[in-house]
Amino acid sequence: MNNISILGCGWLGKPLATSFLEAGFSVKGSTTSEEKVPVLEALGIDTYLVNISEFEEFDAFLEADILIIAITSKDIDGFERLLAQIQEAAIQKVIFISATSVYGKLNKVMTEEDAVLDTPLTVIENLFKENTFFETTIIRFSGLFGGDRSPANWFKDGRAIPQPKGFVNMIHREDCIEIIQEVIAQNCWNTIFNACANHHPTRKEFYSIAKLSAGFKEPEFEDPEVYEWKIISSEKVQSVLGYKFIHDNLLFNTSK
Repeated sequence: MNNISILGCGWLGKPLATSFLEAGFSVKGSTTSEEKVPVLEALGIDTYLVNISEFEEFDAFLEADILIIAITSKDIDGFERLLAQIQEAAIQKVIFISATSVYGKLNKVMTEEDAVLDTPLTVIENLFKENTFFETTIIRFSGLFGGDRSPANWFKDGRAIPQPKGFVNMIHREDCIEIIQEVIAQNCWNTIFNACANHHPTRKEFYSIAKLSAGFKEPEFEDPEVYEWKIISSEKVQSVLGYKFIHDNLLFNTSK
């Protein structure tokens, strides 16, 4: 199973594709932008223009053993059309990149066993979970940072940061890539993983350090007495895959 197609070669998908190329995989990647095609092809990625919201066939792109879906679209109809095409293709395994935003803020630690909100994302998750034509693993990533995505640059223009007493749930891009690779290497399918660093500083502590270490002034925060929170547990991905986070102390990695 050395042929991988990555739907969405953006902030996560592009470095993910290059990591698989370096490991000897044959990689197809997609983008919705014609301008990005030569950029991706220069990296050795066999690149296709794919927009699931358009009524098109993506047969050549879907000629792969494994499909990794790393797009932010919440177009349920588009995903239903995509699923129909996947069923007709040779794809055996799917990794669907989701988010821990599917969990409500219930002032508790959230695991994969907890109920999720009724949102377009959870509807799309269920489309994959209920499909029996291929095996799917869903990875719910927490807040993403790394590369050019630094938390120090969030909440600009004097915006007050909400929920200062709440807790941070974040994961570095390098850990995202490693976890995806481990799912494939360990042949771990038909399951759901939360993926989030084990460190959960308060939002006030996290954003204060992120801003000050990047040379910004001390940020302002909203009313500290009104707050809701959740802490995402990554115990399952660590116990099942034996995974150890590369960036587990968030207060030392916010600008990298």
